[in-house]
Amino acid sequence: MGPTKGKSGIHGFGIFAKHSHRAGDMVIEYTGELVRPSIADRREHFIYNSLVGAGTYLFRIDNERVIDATRAGSIAHLINHSCEPNCYSRVINVHGDEHIIIFAKRDIKQWEELTYDYRFFSIDERLACYCGFPRCRGVVNDTEAEEQVSKLLVNYSELIQWTGE
Repeated sequence: MGPTKGKSGIHGFGIFAKHSHRAGDMVIEYTGELVRPSIADRREHFIYNSLVGAGTYLFRIDNERVIDATRAGSIAHLINHSCEPNCYSRVINVHGDEHIIIFAKRDIKQWEELTYDYRFFSIDERLACYCGFPRCRGVVNDTEAEEQVSKLLVNYSELIQWTGE
């Protein structure tokens, strides 16, 4: 008796809890096709972006693996982003196989929309957030991680010429 699909107040469709969950409960597994990031990028730019009304559902596990749930997988790909989410994701190893599991971050009421923080990572692209929560950061991006990386990506020539002002 897993979650169910429905019209979201955040964006398009989302998924909703059919029954209540306690903090720490496993809610659903995010499944799809396992691909390399280069394949995911090509699919997104050359196929998915040209499909009118279609969404792209890519979950990056690490620098070498992406789960593409655009054409196959569970309804977990419909979980919307929130800056104040009620769920979180973890990659869990079970007998040598890795699974993306969505857990309840706090107690969740029946029919509450499920959300997690996507922490989308990009140095140059901003994705607007529509979660509407009081502490919304305005973007889906992981701004803290991007700031840390941007500090590391300064050109060496700029560092040499920097006077500390």
